[in-house]
Amino acid sequence: MSKKTLPSFPVPSNWLSDFDKYLIGEGTHERAYEKFGAHLISVDGRPGVAFAVWAPNAREVSVIGDFNDWRNTAHPMHSSDAGIWSLFIPGLTEFTVYKYHITAQDGQGFDKADPYGFAMEERPRTGSVVADLDRYSWGDGDWMAERAARQSLDSPISIYEVHLGSWRKIADERWRMRYLTYREFAAALIAYVLEMGYTHIELMPIAEYPLDASWGYQVLGFFAPTSRFGTPEDFMYFIDQCHQQGLGVILDWVPAHFPKDGAGLNFFDGTHLYSHVDPRQGEQQDWGTLIFNYGRNEVRSFLISNALFWLDKYHIDGLRVDAVASMLYLDYSKEEGQWIPNEYGGRENLAAISFLRKTNEVLHGVFPGILTIAEESTSWPMVSRPTYLGGLGFSLKWNMGWMHDTLSYMSKDPIYRRFHHDKMTFGMLYAFHENFVLPLSHDEVVHGKGSLLGKMPGDEWQKFANLRAYYGFMWGYSGKKLLFMGNDFAQWQEWDHDKGLEWEALEAPNHQGMKRFVRDLNLVYRSEPALYEKDFDWSGFSWIDANDNDNSVFSFIRFARSPDDFILVVC
Repeated sequence: MSKKTLPSFPVPSNWLSDFDKYLIGEGTHERAYEKFGAHLISVDGRPGVAFAVWAPNAREVSVIGDFNDWRNTAHPMHSSDAGIWSLFIPGLTEFTVYKYHITAQDGQGFDKADPYGFAMEERPRTGSVVADLDRYSWGDGDWMAERAARQSLDSPISIYEVHLGSWRKIADERWRMRYLTYREFAAALIAYVLEMGYTHIELMPIAEYPLDASWGYQVLGFFAPTSRFGTPEDFMYFIDQCHQQGLGVILDWVPAHFPKDGAGLNFFDGTHLYSHVDPRQGEQQDWGTLIFNYGRNEVRSFLISNALFWLDKYHIDGLRVDAVASMLYLDYSKEEGQWIPNEYGGRENLAAISFLRKTNEVLHGVFPGILTIAEESTSWPMVSRPTYLGGLGFSLKWNMGWMHDTLSYMSKDPIYRRFHHDKMTFGMLYAFHENFVLPLSHDEVVHGKGSLLGKMPGDEWQKFANLRAYYGFMWGYSGKKLLFMGNDFAQWQEWDHDKGLEWEALEAPNHQGMKRFVRDLNLVYRSEPALYEKDFDWSGFSWIDANDNDNSVFSFIRFARSPDDFILVVC
């Protein structure tokens, strides 16, 4: 028996105003999530849910869900000249599962998840879920008040990069391995990170994604923390606990591309609404994904609002922006004839450059003291310089060149290192051109690359000794620090997203010793201003001897602001 159809009404103009529609169309609606998506509101004393979605090329749009037996004729939405469809359905409550049924101009129908949905069903289901994000009572006021000082560029920043799905798994009541929940992470992960002396946790993408093997980098629900580990409120609790215990939280954010999943943004209203019609502009061939159309105002509003959303609703302290190089270059990983030059005949993606600058201006303007970090693998200039000077406006940039050069050096047998001495010293020629993070990230311990310990030459004793020397060099060198999980106790196996870390390795003295060593590096680093105050200033570093090739020894001095405060580093 079909359910009785709930009544529905147009969304009141004082909820979704003409000004909201204007801002979306101008690409300047920085908080579009406050009006788009599904919101619990009351109209004339009747509680329910207001829905709004942008689908300008659709013939019809309706809201579907269990409440109407998923019938696409039960709750048709009202359209506006701006291509925005909206509807208020009284009687709906939190946790209602819904989608939009979109009928294209050619009559083809699609069931789509809400682009602005605040929660989603657990995979493989793809329905959006009505969620109340305003109920949680935060207890991190002290952290938020001190955040700008804690995250200033002259402060110690040591980041623990984590993939929640493979940090640790535990057995359920049937002895099947399962994920920890956000609330379980709030106990176990925070305790570990505090013990190790890190200042920040960086989470690989949390926004909902259908494919485990994408590690979160192929996002379906840009405004929904993945339901693998719990609810939005559970995720808020995790961040709140991090803050109350003095840890910052950085989130990987993925505005470079989106997957082709049928429930997502792809062909959303029967057209290439969020990407490009021409595959030479819209296809990211490396990952089988689609590139956002950064020149479209409504897409800019969507993405800028998404970045602001995580800082606003979840108190995230920073965003690490993934795959920036793929955004900056029209010919990124493409052969001749596979891309279209810009209006000046160049390879630069002018719309993406403008978008990145605007995003950084908005985020730092609304939330001073947050961090934006670019994963940018080329020599694009001034990534971490202010936009008013012509930069992209990021706080920090991953130093990919340093990482590649130093890993190349350390992987060589010591007898040959004298011929590659410059791999360790060359980075100082450009070390202060950007505000760098030294990243030993997940990318270096996957896809057959082996673990960091496995990259080191020699027998077991020598491998551990080499890795300790490498970490000592890294913590002494100019730049903020980032280490991927498992590397701080030198697990043997490369990272596998389907398994937990090799915690059993800590039963062995060598691994336990490495863990203590990294902990002590963090403690020394945080206690010595010379190791962090002038990370981005030429006057904070001076070589003692950069040319001792024969002995493969590197010696330098790090200086604090106080002229009497300095540290000699010898590796």
